Parts: sequence; structure tokens; C-alpha cells
Amino acid sequence: MSDLVTELREVLVDALELEDIAPEDIDPKAPLFGDGLGLDSIDALEIGVAIQRKYKVKIDATSEDTREHFYSVENLARFIESARAES
Repeated sequence: MSDLVTELREVLVDALELEDIAPEDIDPKAPLFGDGLGLDSIDALEIGVAIQRKYKVKIDATSEDTREHFYSVENLARFIESARAES
């Protein structure tokens, strides 16, 4: 999963055009929203689109689990691996 975590950190930086943050600066366990990176709902949409395009996974915006999947980079990696396994 570490390769996927590294890749996801790069996806975040690229998708959100985070000019002042390097991928390695993103703590994989830290929250992406609020106290973590401080991302907002627009950022969540951009992340979702980037992940769907790159990893060909379906993200259900109405699912209760989606908030948990988007909590951190590690959670996103687990979600993508799980979604790939189900395909």
C-alpha cells in the first residue's frame, strides 16, 4: 500500500494545485479536512474526480462511508484497494 499512498499524495498535490506543499509533506494518517490540510468540500469534489479518473473506482457521494474514506490518504488508499478487489 505504500506505493499507492505515495501516488495518492502526488495526486492530491496535482489535482488541488498545492503549490506550497510537496507530496512528502502530506502525512498519510493526518486528516485531509479541517485541522489537517484544511481542505474543503470543493477540494473533496476535485479529489473524487481525480481518483475516479486515475483509479477507475466508483465513489458514492451519498454513502455514509465516503466521509470516512476521505478522512486521510491512508483511508483513501484502503478504499481504492478494496474497490479494486471487488471489481
